[in-house]
Amino acid sequence: MNQDSPSDLHARFWCGIDWGGRFHHVCVLDDDGQQLLSRRIAHTVEGLSALVAMIAALPGSVRIAIERAEGLLVEHLQLHCDVEIYCVSPKISARARERYRMAAAKSDEFDAYVLADTLRHQHAQWRPLVMPSPVLAELIAVSRDRQRILDLQVDTENRLRAILESYHPAPLHLFSSLDRDITLAFIRTYPTPAQASRISAARMGAFTSRHGYSGRQKAESLVDRMHPHLLSASDGTVAGKALAAKAFTEQLTLLNAHLRIHDKRLDELLAAHPDTPIFTSFPGIGPVIAAVLISEMGEARQRFPSPPSLLADSGLAPVTKASGRTRQVRFRYAANRRMRHAIDWWMFVAVREDPWSADIYQRARAAGQPHHRALRGLGARWVRILWRCWTDHITYDPAIHHRMTVA
Repeated sequence: MNQDSPSDLHARFWCGIDWGGRFHHVCVLDDDGQQLLSRRIAHTVEGLSALVAMIAALPGSVRIAIERAEGLLVEHLQLHCDVEIYCVSPKISARARERYRMAAAKSDEFDAYVLADTLRHQHAQWRPLVMPSPVLAELIAVSRDRQRILDLQVDTENRLRAILESYHPAPLHLFSSLDRDITLAFIRTYPTPAQASRISAARMGAFTSRHGYSGRQKAESLVDRMHPHLLSASDGTVAGKALAAKAFTEQLTLLNAHLRIHDKRLDELLAAHPDTPIFTSFPGIGPVIAAVLISEMGEARQRFPSPPSLLADSGLAPVTKASGRTRQVRFRYAANRRMRHAIDWWMFVAVREDPWSADIYQRARAAGQPHHRALRGLGARWVRILWRCWTDHITYDPAIHHRMTVA
């Protein structure tokens, strides 16, 4: 819980900001709940400068409530104002509106007031946002944008697969995966079944050599693998689909290049961040998972004061609903999905690389737990260990930490 400093006691102001794309509505209350101002601010250089001047003119400490933890407005306030900013869940603010009005009326002005007054009453139970270091801020941006590129890559690959299945399925069976550079080069060079059918072993050997193929498959084997799948549609369909295949192949090639650029930058940022050795000391955590976990957990240790708080935020702690004789334990849907997805992959790799993890997983499966439930149980154990190491600023040591989690 936050403690007020002596300087805070002489004058405190509570500000609620209902943010929007073009305009933000700002409401400021004094310590008695009296509204001092309510104003709409444009999302422009002039508007945000006026907002900073307005906050700076308040003769005391200022706390701000807003329904988001990131974005240009939040970063502008963190950079230019000496304030505490609290991220309020939209669900909390929606329920808070019911304390003031029975009707379902809603406006930006009223929402800003509700945020400010709710913060005035409940700020002791909340924690302010901590401004990340420049390295962490860039790591957050790069890791999240990398995931967006990966999502686009998967979507583009699925569309290209559907196109090839409709007129030219041979490339799908030739190499290990469709998104590989060698597969995409083959589609660009031989975009139709007629062109692919004329490939000899010598020609295939020249093609793979030219593109640096390292799949350890001889040219003769590749030709033999391709021939059973040289199916073809009508001439009109082939001509139309070949055009689309070329377009999606170019898109997928570009996305592959963008992914490599982001991966290289992630490696550079991880090398510069002091918490990287902690995360990469765990079995199953590679650069991408480490980047996501560092980005989502942040640098402020007080954000997660105990293992249960981290387990809840990552979605590993179940939700218990008990009333009367009824007691239900359910999957936690309200969680940081980026962190949950990263931990899922961490467990997926750890089960294959770490004997201790594999033993716990196999025992859970033998007890009748489904695959993902067993991974979550294993993940809860590992996250407790990660929290301890992260809190103490030490790397993982199996001789110490496994003894603490044996059940």
